[in-house]
Amino acid sequence: MKELEGKIAIVTGAGQGVGQGIAFALSAAGVSVVVAGRTEEKLVQTVETIASRGGKAIAVACNVKNSEDLQHLVSVCVKHFGGLNILVNNAQEVPNGLLDDVTDKAFTAGFESGPLATLRLMKLAHPHLLGDGCIINLASTAAKRWDMSGYGAYAAVKESIRSLTRAAACEWGPEGIRANVILPHAKSPGLAGWMEQNPTEAAAFQASIPQRRVGECEEDIGRFVVQLCSEGSSYINGQTIAVDGGQAYLG
Repeated sequence: MKELEGKIAIVTGAGQGVGQGIAFALSAAGVSVVVAGRTEEKLVQTVETIASRGGKAIAVACNVKNSEDLQHLVSVCVKHFGGLNILVNNAQEVPNGLLDDVTDKAFTAGFESGPLATLRLMKLAHPHLLGDGCIINLASTAAKRWDMSGYGAYAAVKESIRSLTRAAACEWGPEGIRANVILPHAKSPGLAGWMEQNPTEAAAFQASIPQRRVGECEEDIGRFVVQLCSEGSSYINGQTIAVDGGQAYLG
């Protein structure tokens, strides 16, 4: 029997990259997955791949900045699969740039798609997660960089997600809900684009990873999410865990 057989999950930003890798790994572990994101074509491709592997998934087009879309997402999940056990908040618009260059619009979009969407979706999912629910929120090691230049707004948004996750773990832990944060390094389209545009910094970045490689979206990040959602991790709650080959020092 697969380790998460019969569980039901929502994964946002699942049309590509890390979110897609997590959706693939959860499905391989026996989870029925609702893949959510803005681009329906990409979501359909994710669903088709899962189906070709023998898994169950549906696509729900969703802009996480829209509260009505989030309500619809949870409603469709519960109606179609009969419940919700795992919530993965992955979707995020990234407000990168020097502080003088980050616009109010970009920072607001980062906030709305990150911590605000995370809070809204956690609250919507809360009643359905009671008893054995698991929340995985994605943040970033950006706040732990030796040089924060160009990453201040992004790190601020992601650090807010960490705080909300810790609060959820403390407030909802007595109700059987666990909430953790992962900080992944993976071969997502976003990271690939950044490495292409910043080759010198990218080379230094990869050299600073003790394992000297960037993680795979499914095999490294997705499989770790499966472990966090499994019975063997049932006492892991309120933690921030870097899944990055040893690069970040969180002490």
